[in-house]
Amino acid sequence: MPRIVSLVVVTALALCAPAARAQAPAGSPAEGDAAMGKVARNAEAELNKTIADLNAMRAQIASEKLPMSQQLTALEEEVVTLRKEEQRVQRLVDAGALEIGTMQAEIKSRQDELSYVSSLLDEYVRTFETKIAVGELQVYGEPIVAAKQAVENKTLTPSEKFGAQTTFTALTIKRIGDALGGVRFAGVGVDMLGTVLNGQFAMIGPVTLFRADSGQAGVAVPQVGSANPLIRPLEGDLGPALGTLVASGSGTLPLDPSRGGALKALVAKASLVHIFIKGGPIMWPMLAASVIGLAVVLERVFFLLNEQRKRSPKTVMKFFGEVTKGNLQSAIDIANGSKDAIVKTLGFALEHRDQSLAHALTYAETRTIKRYKRGIAVLDTVITLAPLLGLLGTVTGMMGSFAVIGGDLSSPGAITGGIAEALIATAFGLIIAIVCLIPFNYLNNRIDQVETELLAAGEQLKLSLEGPAGRAARVASEPKPGPPATGGDRDGDELDFLDDAATATSGGS
Repeated sequence: MPRIVSLVVVTALALCAPAARAQAPAGSPAEGDAAMGKVARNAEAELNKTIADLNAMRAQIASEKLPMSQQLTALEEEVVTLRKEEQRVQRLVDAGALEIGTMQAEIKSRQDELSYVSSLLDEYVRTFETKIAVGELQVYGEPIVAAKQAVENKTLTPSEKFGAQTTFTALTIKRIGDALGGVRFAGVGVDMLGTVLNGQFAMIGPVTLFRADSGQAGVAVPQVGSANPLIRPLEGDLGPALGTLVASGSGTLPLDPSRGGALKALVAKASLVHIFIKGGPIMWPMLAASVIGLAVVLERVFFLLNEQRKRSPKTVMKFFGEVTKGNLQSAIDIANGSKDAIVKTLGFALEHRDQSLAHALTYAETRTIKRYKRGIAVLDTVITLAPLLGLLGTVTGMMGSFAVIGGDLSSPGAITGGIAEALIATAFGLIIAIVCLIPFNYLNNRIDQVETELLAAGEQLKLSLEGPAGRAARVASEPKPGPPATGGDRDGDELDFLDDAATATSGGS
């Protein structure tokens, strides 16, 4: 930088030299020229030196510029990489924070579940001793006490408390497996005289038997204020039979502890007649409706199967072939000899074409469709009526229940009976409607198919008769003009047919 300043100064002096020379005194030109020459030489030397320094500095800048650019580029790339790394780390931090929040929520949910399960197990332990059979308290007494103390012990951790509860639960689950088919265990009982007896218990379903080591046997029943059950002996040969069963672990139980109640409950639960009677008086109309609906469905299904068996596509083609050829009488004979409903309908219309082919087709089609629709209205009525009857049974059942609630509340069986009547009636009504709805839709679909086929066949017959052969046959079959017929000579059958055709056209099906 100082060299650059010197260069600027020398340049300025060189520019000012001519002016100084012009202003010098006229009496000393030699001295002025000598001084100016010296200054010019000094300035030129300084200028050359400064130019050299400047060139050297330019070379130095040029040599240092490329590495610095490369270093700057590398630093910029490093900055970009660090920013990407920062973004990646930030994303990881955000994901970690989200995952930590999710894990904290999951941990809290698991803690709540653990607390809920622990409270359930605590309640299970507290109520277990009231649900076990007589004499089992001698086996499960200590585990019950240990489980209760684990819950009440404040020094135990939640994991230790939960472990004690699950251990007790596993023991009770094992008890259920052991009780299947009966279980035996040693214990102590008290006879009718208050004597403590050592022996063996046998738990078979809801009854607990006991056999003392001395051979005395009987039924174990709870005893108030004592964990040891009371042993009631049985009269006759039942005592020795019970002793043999308990001692050997196999045999026949010589008594029914439910006094036939279990068998009665099973029969009542599985009996459809019992459910029907519980439904109340409204079940009888629903039974009649279901029988009628079933009869209609069976009759219609057999009718459709029979009509489908009579169908003959070959006969239909043969019939239209004769019509196309102009052999109308042959076509009528084919229709009269066929059992196909389509062919018979077309043959009837063709036979009465002289009166009115359109009316004859309408009459024949209406008569055929009426045969297919017979009973459909009854089935529709059953589908509509059954849910209404069920609703009526619901109302009457609930009325009976509310009447009991408003009166004597000491008979809850009457209240539940009215509710059961309401639910049974509703269920049967819906079942009847659902069961009848499926064949109803099927039958309507088949009727629509037959009606479509009849309409298509009728249109095809009209087109065939409008052809050249049909017109020729129609002209040939027309009667020759004769004397006008009087009113008394008119054919009564023709009049009846036209009236029926007009009625069918106006009324429809």
